[in-house]
Amino acid sequence: MSIHIVALGNEGDAFHQDQRPSGLIRTYLGRSPLVSGDESSLLLNAAGTVARPVFTEYQASAFGNVKLLVHDCPVWDIFDSDWYTSRNLIGRGDIIVIKYNVNDKFSFHEVKDNYIPVIKRALNSVPVIIAAVGTRQNEELPCTCPLCTSDRGSCVSTTEGIQLAKELGATYLELHSLDDFYIGKYFGGVLEYFMIQALNQKTSEKMKKRKMCTSFHGIRPPQLEQPEKMPVLKAEASHYNSDLNNLLFCCQCVDVVFYHPDLQGVAEAHKIVLCAVSHVFMLLFNVKSPADIQDPTIIRTSQDLFAVNRDPTASPGTGRACPGNPPLRVVVKDVAFCSCLSAILRFIYSGAFQWEELEDDIRKKLKDSGDVSNVIEKVKCILKTPGKINCLRNCKTYQARKPLWFYNTSLKFFLNKPMLADVVFEIQGTTVPAHRAILVARCEVMAAMFNGNYMEAKSVLIPVYGVSKETFLSFLEYLYTDSCCPAGIFQAMCLLICAEMYQVSRLQHICELFIVTQLQSMPSRELASMNLDIVDLLKKAKFHHSDCLSTWLLHFIATNYLIFSQKPEFQDLSVACGVWG
Repeated sequence: MSIHIVALGNEGDAFHQDQRPSGLIRTYLGRSPLVSGDESSLLLNAAGTVARPVFTEYQASAFGNVKLLVHDCPVWDIFDSDWYTSRNLIGRGDIIVIKYNVNDKFSFHEVKDNYIPVIKRALNSVPVIIAAVGTRQNEELPCTCPLCTSDRGSCVSTTEGIQLAKELGATYLELHSLDDFYIGKYFGGVLEYFMIQALNQKTSEKMKKRKMCTSFHGIRPPQLEQPEKMPVLKAEASHYNSDLNNLLFCCQCVDVVFYHPDLQGVAEAHKIVLCAVSHVFMLLFNVKSPADIQDPTIIRTSQDLFAVNRDPTASPGTGRACPGNPPLRVVVKDVAFCSCLSAILRFIYSGAFQWEELEDDIRKKLKDSGDVSNVIEKVKCILKTPGKINCLRNCKTYQARKPLWFYNTSLKFFLNKPMLADVVFEIQGTTVPAHRAILVARCEVMAAMFNGNYMEAKSVLIPVYGVSKETFLSFLEYLYTDSCCPAGIFQAMCLLICAEMYQVSRLQHICELFIVTQLQSMPSRELASMNLDIVDLLKKAKFHHSDCLSTWLLHFIATNYLIFSQKPEFQDLSVACGVWG
C-alpha cells in the first residue's frame, strides 16, 4: 500500500531559492520518526530536472510498511512548462501541500491569481494543506485605501492565507520556522492525520473488493507475539507545584501589581492564585464581602496592609497583562512588609508551607528582629482561616509538613465561575468562564496560544470545537485541581483525546490508567455483555499517539479473543492490525 503526496510552491525566501534541500518536505522526511529512509535513498531522482522537469521525487517508508511517494514542485514557472504531467500527478495525489513564504507577497498573489484556479479544476476531493512558512518581517497592517499602494512590499497576512484555504477547502497552517516543533508536531501531525485517513479509505476499498471476490469463512485471531510481561502503564509524577510556582517568574497574564507607598513598582502577581490561599485577598479583590467573611482580624489586616489605587496616571505600565484589562494597582502601606513582598509571594506560590525559608529570607531583608516577627505575624494573618484561631506559631514545625496547597481545593471554588474570570470558552452553544493565569501555568499549548501572535491572545470569547462541554469541564478541572475522575471508559477516552489535543501528557497517562484499570476489573460475563466497542478504543488510542494503551489493548483483545470474536465490530480488528501493525 502506498501514499502519494504532491507538494507545490516555494517556502524559501525569495532571495534564497537555491536552498531547496532544506525545505519543508525534505526536512519533514528527514526528521519524522514515522518515516524511514536514509539520505542516499530519500532522493529518488537526483537528476530529476532531466527526466521529469516539473517535480523532484522523494521516496520513503511510513508507519513501517507503507510506501510514501512525494513529488515536490518548488518553482511555479517550471510548473507551467509541463502542465500535462503536472495535472496527472495532481489527479493521482492522495494529499496536496501548497507552500509559500509569508514575506514574498508578490509570488503569493501571482500563485493565487494564476495557478490556484487551474489547480482547483484538477483536484479530486483530496485533503489540501496550505503551509505559510516564515516569520513576518513587517507586522504593521497595510493601508486598505483603494488608491494606496503602500502594501505591495509587505508580508502575506494571516487573513489572506485563511481566505486562500477557504477557496480550496484546505487546512491552513502557519510554520514560523522549520524546527522540530513546527515540522514534527505541527505540520507532521496534520500530514500524518491525512495519511492515516487515506490509508483507512484505501483499506476500506480493498476490503470491499475482497468481500466481493471471496466469501467470508470466519476471522482468525490476530497473530501477536506475547511478550514476557504485559505493558506496564506508569503514572507520570505531578508537576502541579512547580507549574504554579513558575507562574510567578514568567510574568504572564499578570492582573495585579503591588507598589511601594511612594508608587514604585515592587512585584507582579495573579489575583486567582492569591485568592486561592487567602481570604484577605478575596476581600481586597471583592471576591467576598466583609459580611461573607465575618472575621475582624482578616478585615483589619486587609485594611491596614493594602489600598487599591485606581488612578491610571499614578503608576507606570507593567509587563504582559490580560487583553483590555490593565493590572489592578495595589499600594502596600507597611514599608517593612513591602520590602519583603517578593519573598512572601515566592512563599505563597510555592505552597505556603516553607516557613523556615521565609523567615530566613525576611531576616536578610530586615535587620531588626522586631520587624521580622511583625512581618511573619502579618503573613500568618493573611493565611488565616475565618473563624479559627491562628495556630501558626512555630515555623520549624511546619517545615516538615506538605504544602498547604489551598490551590487543590480552593482553585476548584473558581472553576466554571465568573469570579475573576478573564477568558470565556464557547462550547456547544454554552459558555465556560476560566482564568488565563491557571491555563497558562498548567498547559503549554494554552500558554503559547494566549501569549503568541494568535487571535486568542487578544480575544475574551474563544470557541472550542471537537470537544463536548462535559469533557472540556473535566479537562479544566484537572488543570485547576491536578485531579480528575472520569464517569466511565468512554468519558476517559474523550478526556484522553482532549489532553492529547492540548498536549497535557500527565492527564493522558491518568486516562490510560483509568481505562486499563476499568477493563482489568471487569469479569468475563460483563465484558461479553457491555456495550463498548473495544476495537474503536484501539483505533482511537493508536490515532492519538497513546502507544502504551494501544499495545495493551491489542494484547487484551488477544487474551479475550473468544469473548470479543462474537461482537460484530470485531471484524474491523484485522483492518486495524493491517493499517497500524
